[in-house]
Amino acid sequence: MRNSPLFDILLFLVVAAGLVALAARGAADMDYTWQWARLAPYLWRVVDGEIIPGSLVKGLLVTLQIAGVAALLTLPLGLALALARLSDSIVGRFLAAAYVEIIRNTPLLLQILIVYFIIGRIFGLSRWWCGVLTLAWYEATFAAEIIRGSILAVARGQWEAGRALGLGGFDIYRSIVLPQALPLMAPPMTGVLVNLVKHSSIVSVIAIFDLTNEGRTIAADTFMSFEVWLVVATMYLSVTVTMSLLAAWLEKRLAPVLR
Repeated sequence: MRNSPLFDILLFLVVAAGLVALAARGAADMDYTWQWARLAPYLWRVVDGEIIPGSLVKGLLVTLQIAGVAALLTLPLGLALALARLSDSIVGRFLAAAYVEIIRNTPLLLQILIVYFIIGRIFGLSRWWCGVLTLAWYEATFAAEIIRGSILAVARGQWEAGRALGLGGFDIYRSIVLPQALPLMAPPMTGVLVNLVKHSSIVSVIAIFDLTNEGRTIAADTFMSFEVWLVVATMYLSVTVTMSLLAAWLEKRLAPVLR
C-alpha cells in the first residue's frame, strides 16, 4: 500500500532530525567547535561587486565537465558494445563480452592507475583525458547491458516485419528496433549518468582538482574535516538527486509508451 505524501514528508523530517542530532552529539562528545562561516570563501566571495567562485565551486565545475565529456563517450561506446554482442560475428561477440566482463569486474581505482601510468605515458595523454577515458570505458560496460536488454525486449515480430519489407540489418536497427528500444533504455541510462558523477571522484587520485580533491585540500589546510566533507557531500547530492528526479520524471512521461 502506498504511503501518503504527508507520511513520507514526516518520515524524512524525523530521519533528518535524527541524523542532525547524532552529528551534533558526536561533535559535542569530541568537544568540536563548528566553523561554518570559514567555509564561505571556498564557495564564493564578492570582490568589487563581482561574485567570484571559490575552489569548491570550481571543483564542482571540473567534476561536471569530466562527467559530461565522459557521458558523450560512454553512450556511443555502450551502443557499439551492445550491437557487437548482438551481432552474428563470433569474434565480435567474444571481444565485446570479454571487454564487458574484464572492465566491469576490475576495480575502477586499478583501471585509472593503469591508464595514467601506462597507457597515458605511451600515448602522451594528459591526466584529464586519462580520467575521462577511464570513466567512459568503465561506465560503457553498464550502458551496453542496458542497451542490449532494451533491444532484446523489442518483440521478435518487429524484426521479422523489417525483413519482410526487404530491409537490411542496419536499416532494421535504425528505423524499427532502436526507436522502440529508446523509451526502454532512457530511464535506467540516467542511472549510468548519475554513476558518472559519483565515480568521477576517482580522478582525484591522479591529481585532478575536482570537487573531491578540492575538498581534501581545504580539509588539510583548515582542519575543518566535518564541515568540508558535509558540504562536499551536499554538493554531490544536489547534482545526483536532481538527475534522479529527472529520471523519475522521464520514466513517468514514458510510462504510456512502455505499457
